[in-house]
Amino acid sequence: MRDVAAQPAITPNIEDYDSVYNFFNWEIAYRGLNGLPSGNGLNMAYEAVERHAEVSIKNHTALRFIKSDRTTIDISYAELSRLSNQFANLLNFLGVAKGETVFTLTGRIPELYIAAFGTLKKLALFCPLFSVFGPEPIYQRLSRGNAKILVTTLDLFTTKVKPLLDRLPALSHVLITDIEKDIDDLAISLPLRMSKASSAFTIPDTKPTDDALLHFTSGTTGMPKGAVHVHGAVLTHLVTGKQVLDFHPGDIYWCTADPGWVTGTSYGIISPLVNGVTSIIDEEEFDATRWYSVLEEHKVSIWYTAPTAIRRLMRMNIEPKKQFNLEHLRMILSVGEPLHADAVKWCQKTFEVPVLDNWWQTETGGIMISNFRSLPVRPGSMGKPLPGVKAAIAAVTESSIQIIKEPDKEGHLVLKRGWPSMFKTYLHEDERYAKCFRGEWYLTGDLARCDADGYYWFVGRADDIIKTSGHMVGPFEVESSLMEHWAVSEAAVIGKPDPLIGEIVKAFIVLKSGTTINENLKLDIMAHARKKLGAAVAPKEISIVASIPKTRSGKILRRLLKARELGLPEGDLSTLEPS
Repeated sequence: MRDVAAQPAITPNIEDYDSVYNFFNWEIAYRGLNGLPSGNGLNMAYEAVERHAEVSIKNHTALRFIKSDRTTIDISYAELSRLSNQFANLLNFLGVAKGETVFTLTGRIPELYIAAFGTLKKLALFCPLFSVFGPEPIYQRLSRGNAKILVTTLDLFTTKVKPLLDRLPALSHVLITDIEKDIDDLAISLPLRMSKASSAFTIPDTKPTDDALLHFTSGTTGMPKGAVHVHGAVLTHLVTGKQVLDFHPGDIYWCTADPGWVTGTSYGIISPLVNGVTSIIDEEEFDATRWYSVLEEHKVSIWYTAPTAIRRLMRMNIEPKKQFNLEHLRMILSVGEPLHADAVKWCQKTFEVPVLDNWWQTETGGIMISNFRSLPVRPGSMGKPLPGVKAAIAAVTESSIQIIKEPDKEGHLVLKRGWPSMFKTYLHEDERYAKCFRGEWYLTGDLARCDADGYYWFVGRADDIIKTSGHMVGPFEVESSLMEHWAVSEAAVIGKPDPLIGEIVKAFIVLKSGTTINENLKLDIMAHARKKLGAAVAPKEISIVASIPKTRSGKILRRLLKARELGLPEGDLSTLEPS
């Protein structure tokens, strides 16, 4: 096997991590953006589209859409400029004002991406929704986000949106992507209106602090939280594209995430285009053979996906390097749930390229901690902080914070304010937003540790930590050990109340295909865990299940497992991955 840390020949944008980190300055990095021609501000759409549409790469493919039948639609930077100008003018015609919200509810079709940039040009607030949401999650987000405009398809309008209209008085128009004539004054034809809109549009003065993006993130209970991001966040998208995704001219890039998840917007729409590369967008959902053939046919060089997808590929009887020509692929990245060490090793062995896990949140707007091409990968680690980002481990109380400097001590993962894509607020929840901070530090809600070499290791969500016999047990550590057993395909653990020791560790396990379930196998898995973790930390109970509930971004829904185990309310399930 080739040395994955050293290959391929293309020089990483960061050759010396420590030097770049120590001397990085956001103000200097800002020079990589153009700013509006008027000199009055910074607009996300201008940086992603317009500045490329005016230079030599204007005819370069910005977006390549792969339809269900494998036919493709290519949109150049110049064409995307024209189409998004038309959409911005249409918003003008419909009376959309600065700061009002434009939602999309579609699959990964061109209209979603055109609407995104047209909305940003108009200085309206853009919010993409998963097309698989049911009516109630759609209503919650449209209502909470004060939806003015919704872009959707006829089928989704008829089956999911139309029954909600009486409850959405602020919604002025629904733009339907696949009809040629208006239905009525509310539901109108997007193609018809776009054909009448001018392709010339001047982006108004834009402050870096002006609202740009709205992303909803599910809570344990109640309504989802709406995180608001600003136009200045585009600087993080530029920098992470260069430093983590390692974009180079001519790259073909594929982010498998749907824009309904923040990764699908930050790194499926904005970052690749800000960096001037071609972005692949597949209309279909996961299919192993299709995905491998997409990598081959479109000569993908950088592939950004989720741990869920990687774990699925691990279960397939496919040898991708033997069955597909993947010679152009030089790097794989993963985000969502931390990528277990065995998955990192499997990817390295299977694809013979670097596999870089990274960590960030809806609230951070962009990658904060990552493995880098120029650094040795420590399988299972989140990596090191992005240059310009100061991370730390801290002891946190309701009113105070104390930074822990001793290596390998577990605590709260915190980030120092100051990176450009930090969320501006939770929509309509200023008090909730304020609770996310202790002075200059943002509290991520995750627990982690930092080793002596500066690599961060995920422990678990603070509210997932299991308290058993005086021990504080992080689910990820237990799950990682379980995954090392020959029969285990996936694992998730929770704390189950126990009158004697507080909680016991209970594991839910998906077995590898073809494995016979019996009591001896359960005992063998438990013995394996005790050997790896010790009796106090290893699971006391194991349930073999067909699947583990996860969000569409690949995060294990441990709180849902616990709710079902204990017969408690299940909370918000709007982002639950279909089983």
